[in-house]
Amino acid sequence: MCGRYSITTAPEALRRLFAVTDMLNLEPRYNMAPMQAAPVIRERDGKRHMDGLRWGLVPSWAPDESRAASLINGRSETVAEKPSFRDGYSKRRCLVPADGFYEWRKVGSGKQPYRVSLEGERPFAFAGLWERWERGTEPVETFTLLTTDADPRIEHIHHRMPVMLSEQEEYARWLAGDVQERAALLRPYGGADLVFTPVSNRVGNVRNDDRSLIEPVVEMEQKEAQPPAPRQGSLF
Repeated sequence: MCGRYSITTAPEALRRLFAVTDMLNLEPRYNMAPMQAAPVIRERDGKRHMDGLRWGLVPSWAPDESRAASLINGRSETVAEKPSFRDGYSKRRCLVPADGFYEWRKVGSGKQPYRVSLEGERPFAFAGLWERWERGTEPVETFTLLTTDADPRIEHIHHRMPVMLSEQEEYARWLAGDVQERAALLRPYGGADLVFTPVSNRVGNVRNDDRSLIEPVVEMEQKEAQPPAPRQGSLF
């Protein structure tokens, strides 16, 4: 599952990387969270446009928006069959720009957050799907991120990871490729530039959104289980 990510790359760099025609005026986001608006790249009329959509999918046929928070991710293995995702997978794919995402590893009685990114803070895109819901007072456009098995290098942190696309060819295939081309992209990231860094547990609070969240911290230590203390007093 991916429940938090960062997108801090300058807008002009994103425009060039993704060949976007229409750009949003973006501020750095160090802690993008579900149910918030985020930049998404879609293709219309042969051009790429960046739009602000809400994270948490609401299928067009849904009676209400109540399940949005539970549809922030979709499993890539079943995306072509599941009712919530299959139409979007066929017709409404998108790129979700990012430069890192967060996962948590259980350490003793606590959890250590890590930021997973590419060397040099190189931006990339998550493979996403989007929907337009029109049953409310006004249309609502939303998106979800597709996930896959974790790369072996980070599976000790979490057994799943978002589908990461990092090359121009992959962006084009995801947005406009045929069934075989886009299916081939739904795999763990295999590039040698994948890195992971322990970060502050402040990232767990959605109200925190500043640069300190992506700075490395000392990793929590896994404490050895202590044997039970001997009982005091008589054995009888």
